[in-house]
Amino acid sequence: MNISRYFKEESIILDFSPELEPPPDDLNSSRWKERNKEQVLSDLVDILENSGRTGNKCKLLTDFINRERKASTAIGHGIAIPHVRTMQAKEFIIGFARSAEGIDFGAPDNQPVHLFFIMAAPPYDDNLYLKVFKALAESLQYETFRKELMEAQAPYDIIRAFKKME
Repeated sequence: MNISRYFKEESIILDFSPELEPPPDDLNSSRWKERNKEQVLSDLVDILENSGRTGNKCKLLTDFINRERKASTAIGHGIAIPHVRTMQAKEFIIGFARSAEGIDFGAPDNQPVHLFFIMAAPPYDDNLYLKVFKALAESLQYETFRKELMEAQAPYDIIRAFKKME
């Protein structure tokens, strides 16, 4: 599947560094982790909002937070794919953010997340949403591909990496 066509340069951030709270004395503080995760989601929603294809930003963020509370969208290997079907998406949209230092996002392998792919689609658009999610997951299983995304110098390099995978 040609998922490169859904990425737009204005929705790709290569130096993602949200303003997170400093860690408390108790590093296992679930409330601290939750607040930081919500801040990350807020900054990721800003990326989607750049597309001009979203509705109410607060409702969209709430939808992502509620989805994340059900189960972490971090999948391991430094990757998270926050995704939601919501009335706040006018059509399928995807954004990308890369964090060089990595962010604790509740990954099953307990490793920080470096590559964030945020996706939203209208509730009635299951087919495209699921196809893109599957193609994305298949591409990201390759370490060489993940490395290429980590080494990209410009937003277009991310799009080009996906074009090469097709």
